[in-house]
Parts: sequence; structure tokens; C-alpha cells
Amino acid sequence: MGIQTVAVYSEPDRKSLHVDMADQACHIGPASSNESYLNQQRIIESAMKTGAQAIHPGYGFLSQSPEFAQLCADNGIIFIGPSPRAIGDMGIKSTSKTLMENAGVPIIKGYHGDDQSIQKLKFEAKKIGFPVMIKAFRGGGGKGMRVALSEEEFEQQLESAKRESMKSFGDDAMLVEKYVQRPRHVEVQVFGDHHGNCVYLFERDCSVQRRHQKIIEEAPAPGISEETRRSIGEAAVKAAKAVDYVGAGTVEFILDPVRHEFFFMEMNTRLQVEHPVTEMITGTDLVAWQLKVAAGERLPLLQKDLQIRGHSFEARVYAENPEDNFMPGAGSLTHLSQDFDLKDYGGTIRVESGVRQGDQVSVHYDPMIAKLVVWGEDRSSALRRLRSVLTGYHISGLSTNINFLTRLCDNAAFQAADVSTDFIKERHSELFPEGQSPSPEQLAGAAVALSIQPKVVQSDGSAAARNDPFDTIKNWRLNYNHSHIVKLKQKGKEYDVRVISKGGSDYRVSTSGKDMKVEVAVEDLNGSQQFHITVDGTTSRFSFVRDQAKVMLFTQDGNVEFEVPAFKYESLLASKESGADEARAPMPGVIEKVMIHPGQKVEAGQPLIVMIAMKMEYVIKAPRGGVIKKIPVKQGENVKKNAQLVYYEDQTAS
Repeated sequence: MGIQTVAVYSEPDRKSLHVDMADQACHIGPASSNESYLNQQRIIESAMKTGAQAIHPGYGFLSQSPEFAQLCADNGIIFIGPSPRAIGDMGIKSTSKTLMENAGVPIIKGYHGDDQSIQKLKFEAKKIGFPVMIKAFRGGGGKGMRVALSEEEFEQQLESAKRESMKSFGDDAMLVEKYVQRPRHVEVQVFGDHHGNCVYLFERDCSVQRRHQKIIEEAPAPGISEETRRSIGEAAVKAAKAVDYVGAGTVEFILDPVRHEFFFMEMNTRLQVEHPVTEMITGTDLVAWQLKVAAGERLPLLQKDLQIRGHSFEARVYAENPEDNFMPGAGSLTHLSQDFDLKDYGGTIRVESGVRQGDQVSVHYDPMIAKLVVWGEDRSSALRRLRSVLTGYHISGLSTNINFLTRLCDNAAFQAADVSTDFIKERHSELFPEGQSPSPEQLAGAAVALSIQPKVVQSDGSAAARNDPFDTIKNWRLNYNHSHIVKLKQKGKEYDVRVISKGGSDYRVSTSGKDMKVEVAVEDLNGSQQFHITVDGTTSRFSFVRDQAKVMLFTQDGNVEFEVPAFKYESLLASKESGADEARAPMPGVIEKVMIHPGQKVEAGQPLIVMIAMKMEYVIKAPRGGVIKKIPVKQGENVKKNAQLVYYEDQTAS
């Protein structure tokens, strides 16, 4: 569009991709979002200094701040979004519920009043009937939301929601609503202009969530009749027109999966992270629409011009550990590549990411790495393409949710579109199968890959700069079949793999009671090694990366990680590390609240300390009962991963 851009960045983002891509960039403060990305005056000063005419607020931080939108207007800067009044009316959930009820949009009954005392909120919750949803008046994105299943846990969940809301939005006012069990989360993309036009660009299903945050989205919502599609779209337009909405917005509904009744939940007065799936099925560019509407132009298309074409999915790739309750992670992206070329897919695949290989996923911000977006002629073909893209997107250096997303694509209920916001809980045993061990073929692949490299290929695609003969295991003696044992470890279990080099590309591999004939061909591909391996006549392929003491196999069935066990003396050194009965920080973060004191007796499972990390709140609970001896941390202190937070009387404090 020929528009010059100015990026703003905090100290940890100094070398980030968005800074490099912009025409200009302005430093706005340290890591803390309150001192940088939420520092309204600093951002306005950057716009004024660079001569920027407009500010696009992005997905989060100030994108739903009526105060910031007003500050832009006061300084003669265009805010690319709705008016301050529209943001305020829709951003404060109590106000929006009243507006929607008056506009004839179906709503869920609840308490949205000004009396925010614990006694009043608890009284209203009991009147509504448990379970109830506790939600922040402001904001979105799953922040400041908790479900209280009973009266006994109401106050604890309320306090937790208030703390998280204050951190995210600077406000801790709460509403309480009836919690609808097993609903679908369906949202409608709306767009309005300054000329009175408003359209809906159909709906998205975002039901599969963890911590009330979306993991995978699709458009259109499966199993929706044309009558329901039109009704929910028209209700969304009613909602937008009730506040004279201008720009891109999303009206979110709870949908009863049986009766297909829908109820207004909230409106996000910004462009959503998942907007690409709408673009894929409508052939639109919603960011371009935002810029045109902000410049005073009419909507490029009206309702009669909009049609659905095909089906689209978006999978959010996060730095997190799904096996550990989706615990967010932080660290270096030591390897990042993809084994597919976007040009070969004619616009049916998009990879949207703000990071590169070698970048750090910071503890200070959201741990999203990328959005993988696909399109297909129908839902089944789009889902197959998504699975292929997921297994072709290769990351090492930190845990990700890619294997979980791959299992989700393979799940029969998800393939049948039998989804709800409780999907992960309901299908937990299917999505997290227990007792899975690596196959003999996977062990053989990892062992042979480790064995044949004359120089160990590192995760950055380079070769190790050692000339150590022990880095090479080769058939160097004439007429001698070299045999050796490769030790691999996964989930605490060690595996011995015997590899016999038969010469050339032929090997004999024995492990887990299976003896295999293995043939190998190797090629370099995008910084990793691509192996074509034939085991007992069956050929498959995988990419291989070694990352310090770990090896990664990127296979067509998902990622397989092995540890290369340390030598005995290294294991002895490591044995001094923490045991399972110690209260330690699960990741880097900031101490938000200390709930105990020295000399206090605690029970197993009792909350000890509250941490904030990745914009989320985590409660550290007592791993066992005992008496607290020492608390080496205090409120506001930054702590590293695995830092000991509490010492018991029977522990030695350092």
C-alpha cells in the first residue's frame, strides 16, 4: 500500500523481527509492559517524533484502551480502530451486556453491578447458582477469567482473577455469570465504516481452548445451518451498530451445541489473532480494510458481495509444555525451519511469525511463536493440510505444543467437529496417551543419525568445530564391521541401541528386542539433515537436529526428542539438583504474592507463592506438608527457572 511504518520496542525486543522490518523504530522502555508497551505517553511521543499520522494498536496491550484512543485523538493522531466511546462501552462488560439486551441481542443473565465487595459478589454467585464464571469487566484474551465450581472455592478464584486482571488491564472490577457447561465458542467478524455501513464476514469456531485461551480456530464454524449463520451474523451487526462501531471487531457468542441457541459473551474491539481464517474463506485483507476505513473510505465490500469459499484452520504454535498443564516456556529458538515452500501451495498456507532462529522467547510477553494458517476446499482437506504443515514446522531449544496440535488433528472427535470449550478435559486420555514409548524404528533412526555424522550437526545448522576422533564412529578398519552402543533417554527411561556398520549406507540395528536391517540416505535441508531411512524394506523420512545433549527427529508423525545421557561424572554433578518435594519456580517470572511466613506449618497442596510469568498467574503449592524455615524471595522479585522459593525445616537453606 506504500505506507511507511514505525515500530516501537522494549529493551528485550531490540533485535526482534518487527524492528528489522519497519522503516523506523523507537525504543520505548524496559521489559516491563507497564513501562513500555502500556506506556501511553511514550508511544504518543514516538509517533510525534517520527511524524506518524496513525497508530495501529495490534492485538493486545493498548488495542482495547479507550483512554489511549482518546489520547491519540487529542494529539491529532488517527487511532486505527473504533471510537473511544465504542471501546469503552464494549470493553466494560457490564455496560456491554446492558447495551446488548437493549439492542435485542441474546445475553446470559448475571451480575454486572458496581458493588464489588467480596460479600456482594459471593451473594450474587450463590443466587445465580454454581458453577459460575468470574470475568474481568475490561479486556479479553482469557485474562482475568476463572470458573468457580463451588462456593468453597469462590473467594480463591475471585482473588486470582482480580490479580491477573489488574496486571493485564489495570482494573480489577469483576462480573459474575452462570457458567454454561459444554458450550461452543463461536465468534463473528464484523466491520464498520464512517458512512454507516456494517457487515459480518461470517463466523469462526474457537471452542478448543486451554486456560480460556484459544489454541486452534476455524472458519466457517462446522455444523452451523445457514439459518443460524445468518441469525448470528445479523445479531453481531446489531451489536456493532448499537455503539456506532467503526473498524474491525469480533462479537463472541456462546453457542448451545444441541439447540444452536446463542448468547452474547463479549465484543473484542480490535482485530483478533485468528483473523487470517476469515481472510482465507472470504478472499479479503482485513488489515488493508482497517487502513482504508481509518482514512475515511467506504467498506470495500457490502454484505451482498461477501461469500464463503472453502474452509480454513489456524493453529497457534506456543512455547509451552502441554504435558505439564500447558506450562508456558521461555528460552532460545536454537533451531527453526520448515520443510515446505509456501510458493508451492498457491496461497493456501500462511506462516505468520515475529521470530527467527536464534531469537529468545521472553518470559515477559506471550509465548506464541507462530500461527500456521491453511485453506482447503472443505474441512477435511484443510485439516489434512494443517497436519502436514504442523509436522513440517521444526523447532528445537524449547518445548512447544506442535505434537499436541498434531494429535488434535488426528482425534476422531475433532475430525467429526464434536467440539466444546471442555474438549481438552473431555478428551484428555486421547490427547495425552499414557505409556507411549518410542518405536524401535525411531530409536534406530536416532542412533544411526548420531553414528554416521563425522561432525555433529548443531541446531543452528552448523557443524561442531571439533577435530576429536571420538566425534566420529566409522567403519575404518579393513573388512571389519564396527559395532557400538548408542544410549538414548526419553521420559526418564534409557534405551541401548546397538548399531553395526555393514559398509556404505547399510547398518544392522538392534534395540527393544528387535533386530533391523537399515539403509540410510542423507541430504541437507533448511539447516537440518533430512534422512531417508529404510527399515526392513519400509522407507520413511525425518529431519534430524542435535541440540546440546538432546536430539530431535522431525517425523511425519510428529516430533520425537531424545536425551543423550550424560557420562557418569556429569550425572553425579547433576544429582545435587532439586528433588520432586521442593517448591521451585517452574519458569522465570516475578513474585506477585507471598502467602506464608517462616515458622508456619503447611499442608500438601496449600498455596505458598503467586508468580506472574508470560502475562499469566501461577500459584506455587506446597509439594508436601511441613514447617516453613525460610522464604528467600519477596514480592516484586524476579526469579529464574528452578529457583528455590521455600525451604522447609528439614532442608538446608543456601
